[in-house]
Amino acid sequence: MNMSSEIAEDLQIIKILEKRIDAAAAIQFKDRVRELTAEQVTPVVLDLSEVDFVDSSGLGAIVATMKFLGSERPLHLAGLTPIVAKVFALTRMERVFKIFQSPVDAVKSYEAKRA
Repeated sequence: MNMSSEIAEDLQIIKILEKRIDAAAAIQFKDRVRELTAEQVTPVVLDLSEVDFVDSSGLGAIVATMKFLGSERPLHLAGLTPIVAKVFALTRMERVFKIFQSPVDAVKSYEAKRA
């Protein structure tokens, strides 16, 4: 699964460079995120701005990632497209994750906490 990773203001931002997180991609998604986060200790923001579709398996993979990171490394989401945002709203997962409009907004939020 194609992803990029960068560190910005004590956040690891992982951009998902795929259109779908579904049953066919869920295991690859989890494995790739684990690879990218293995050497880091910062909270993680998943940038989903390129993702047009998430099914129940994809949602489960995102939740599994949150559990893998644990409470010491919160997982946040950013850039949800309208269809993906609707999935999170219908499943009430927007109550589980802190969701930002964009990764830049997540960075600004962390900057404000440090100030």
